[in-house]
Amino acid sequence: MPSTSLQYAYFPGCVAQGACRELYQSTAVLTQALDIKLIELKKAACCGSGTYKEDSQLLEDTVNARNIALAEALNLPLLTHCSTCQGVIGHVDERLKKAQNNDPAYLEQVNNYLTKEHCSPYQGTTEVKHLLWVLVGDYGLERLQKKVTRTLSNLNCAAFYGCYILRAQDTIPYDNPFQPESMENVFRTIGANPIYYRGRTQCCGWPLSSYAEEKSFRMAAHHIQEAIDAGADCLVTPCPLCHLNLDSRQPEIEKVIGQKLGLPVLHLPQLVALALGKTPKELGLERHVVSTLPVLEKLGL
Repeated sequence: MPSTSLQYAYFPGCVAQGACRELYQSTAVLTQALDIKLIELKKAACCGSGTYKEDSQLLEDTVNARNIALAEALNLPLLTHCSTCQGVIGHVDERLKKAQNNDPAYLEQVNNYLTKEHCSPYQGTTEVKHLLWVLVGDYGLERLQKKVTRTLSNLNCAAFYGCYILRAQDTIPYDNPFQPESMENVFRTIGANPIYYRGRTQCCGWPLSSYAEEKSFRMAAHHIQEAIDAGADCLVTPCPLCHLNLDSRQPEIEKVIGQKLGLPVLHLPQLVALALGKTPKELGLERHVVSTLPVLEKLGL
């Protein structure tokens, strides 16, 4: 690995700048600790989280072609810490790269819209990378391990991958979409104990919540209870939308099922940064709906 710091065009997404501000906060803390430079794409637009294509595939492709073109203008890969953004923007990038050879007229149509708005055209010259892929692939687990200053050996962590990071793209780096291990490998690297349970690769229920709230809550409850039964001290997710359903709505979920759950849900950069010696306050752990105190107590914090 070169000694120079890694640099990325940073696409934080909407949720991390609103309801999950602690994700934005902890990503900044973690990347600074690892000497990873982020250049935030202040002019980027919402990826649409899969809703644009319900009206128009062209709309989704054009909006996200512009997002990618902003990173291309910096000659940098695009980094996001949101699995949903990764899935949507990454899939658009795949589709448009294929269109360069298979359907150039469609790509021209997309770029014509960008030109009309005085935006740079999509060129297909960069990559879209989730923070997880950056840690596992670009930074490297061996290098990450050397940064660990706080033992997490007493903490049982259950990954919750969700849908988009595993299944939205035709190919994903550094992992198997059906039997993923990248999150668990990160846990091992920073000294935590990975917990396996069936629901770790399934949908959290968020997409159902706007029209089938009870079904959404029962789906989330099933995953949370499975993790608890497997011995998890916390869930860890790379997706802020999953975090919203599993953490912020957990009190509502408990009312629906008539049972207390109380399982803390951490964002991936929060967990990693804890292992690097960062404080709970720096990482916004007090912002969670489900108290993170049981996790901190187990770590002696």
